Amino acid sequence: MKLIDVIDVYLARQRSLGMRFESAGRLLHHFGRAVGERQIREVTPESVIDFLNGDKGLTATWALKHRVLSGLFRFAISRGYVDHSPLPAVLPNLPPQQTPYVYSTEELRRLLEATSTLRTGYSQHVPAMYRTMILLLYGTGMRIGEALRLTLQDVDLVEEVITIHCTKFFKTRLVPIGPKLSGELAAHLERRGLLPMPQGKAAPLFASRGIRGWTYQSVVTMFQHVRRAAGIERPIGEPRPPRLHDLRHTAAVHRVVAWYQSGQDVQRLLPQLATFLGHIDIRSTQRYLQMTPELLEAASQRFAKYAMEGSHEE
Repeated sequence: MKLIDVIDVYLARQRSLGMRFESAGRLLHHFGRAVGERQIREVTPESVIDFLNGDKGLTATWALKHRVLSGLFRFAISRGYVDHSPLPAVLPNLPPQQTPYVYSTEELRRLLEATSTLRTGYSQHVPAMYRTMILLLYGTGMRIGEALRLTLQDVDLVEEVITIHCTKFFKTRLVPIGPKLSGELAAHLERRGLLPMPQGKAAPLFASRGIRGWTYQSVVTMFQHVRRAAGIERPIGEPRPPRLHDLRHTAAVHRVVAWYQSGQDVQRLLPQLATFLGHIDIRSTQRYLQMTPELLEAASQRFAKYAMEGSHEE
């Protein structure tokens, strides 16, 4: 079989099992185009290495590509399309994953102000809409892809709740929103209504020209413009600058700090935070809680208060 045909069969199988496989599908089709029109048995280790390395060599994306291609070739071997995998058996030493960045409240304010710089090179609606997206990501902790898939009908301002369909784990969840974010979304919906909406309430929540929704790559690119304008630079020792995705980490850390400062039972509330973020278990949530100075200080003050409340000796 041709490589591209095997890719299509593999993707169809994965999706029949309930997997969305959108990003993996794009990556595999990119691989098919890079290798060219050839039989899957003709795919050489050299062509695989060229694809894995890309133009930038060893990056964190290398491991993602390797994982996706491994799934494809395990499937191909199980179906008898090939006898062995052309992927390298020994993995190189890859650079460490990027350390999540937790924005301060001052940096968040500067990011919001810097969205005004998107007036240049974008439609007139972009600055205000992008400001709303930043507030939405921070206020709800939702994933970027989840925000981009939202439609107008997913936002219920009466009940102050957002419905997120087809999450990372193929479940639907309800995310409550506070009055401030609700007011921001109300203004956003009013602006959104000025654009063409042939799909009606099924139209994407974020779209510059009304028809096609924003793409992941476009909002990530816009964020780097905003970040630079806000004067938020690459942390010392980090090879890459802070990301839009880091707003999700920031939301989690700020929520836990607020719980500590208000004297809440953090251990009892962490499962609720996991549900809020759409995690399947608390271990996933704990990875988001980077030990920032603010979090350490809040935890230390809580422990000191506990220690001073009286003798805890048996």
